[in-house]
Amino acid sequence: MYSLLFLAFLPLGVLSSPRTTLGNLDFPDPSVTFDPATSKWYAFATSGNTNNVQVAWSPSFPSFTSADARWTLLNKIDLLPTPGDWVNDTLPLIWAPDVHFIPQTKTYVMYYSGRLSGSPYHCIGVAVSKTSILGPYAPHPHPFACPDHDGGAIDSSGFFDAETNRRYVIYKVDGSAKGKGGPCGNGDKPGFPTPFVLQEVDVSDGFTPVGPATTVLDRIPEIDGPLIEAPNLVKTKRGRYVLFYSSHCYNTVDYDVRYAVAENIKGPWVRMGELIGRATQDYGFVAPGGASAVQGGEGGMVFHANCEAGRCMYETSWGVGEKGEVVLSDA
Repeated sequence: MYSLLFLAFLPLGVLSSPRTTLGNLDFPDPSVTFDPATSKWYAFATSGNTNNVQVAWSPSFPSFTSADARWTLLNKIDLLPTPGDWVNDTLPLIWAPDVHFIPQTKTYVMYYSGRLSGSPYHCIGVAVSKTSILGPYAPHPHPFACPDHDGGAIDSSGFFDAETNRRYVIYKVDGSAKGKGGPCGNGDKPGFPTPFVLQEVDVSDGFTPVGPATTVLDRIPEIDGPLIEAPNLVKTKRGRYVLFYSSHCYNTVDYDVRYAVAENIKGPWVRMGELIGRATQDYGFVAPGGASAVQGGEGGMVFHANCEAGRCMYETSWGVGEKGEVVLSDA
């Protein structure tokens, strides 16, 4: 995600149907960032199409804001061919990469999750490129966050708060990986917690922890089903924090995009309900989730939903309504 998000305040009920980006291509868990060196937008996705990290680019974002814009897959580039010594070398399973430019050092930091060597669980890793958003990325020798006794950690996402000049990483403790059965292995009662953990990091490097981590949200089984996941932080012009996330299991029709809001980044967080999903407005998508929102011309968002190839990436624009609620909007 790129810098502090400033959103336009929009009238209620102005909805924009999300649009396709790369066609029928499996590109799950997408994130988007702006590269100041090339003035292009880049999208990153979970391993697939022979690469540990998938990447695509567009001259604008959302791409439908420009008649000449479109997303192009860079299928001959693997940004993370070597994900680190701690990662299973035969089945690394790199999930949900997220890249940020660090202006103080002019480097690019990638957060990702990889499967631990000798373990069924994932943990969070960090890799750094000193030359280009396209790498090469050098992974750190040890995980950034690895609560393997609680099921590991996945879905890391970075956030820079320009108002406070502080940088954070938020991720999911993957308690559902310890589950005993049911949807996503954690639907059978009582189930394990799947909390979101917020860790401040050094603003100048993007990965050195600053102070203790804070749990900011956890699943409510009656509302969220077996889990919450895919946390993504932004901030509105009025100073309110918005946390996008998904609930339920990704391979069920109940998977969705939800959000919560807070006046302080550490909470308390107020759940605002579903933004995209079958209980509200699904736009014809099945299992939409994994949303990532960034600063853009109208405030851009990407997410994935089921498609013939697997989980395809879609994009939309969004803003804030008169009562402070998030609304999808026409570009």
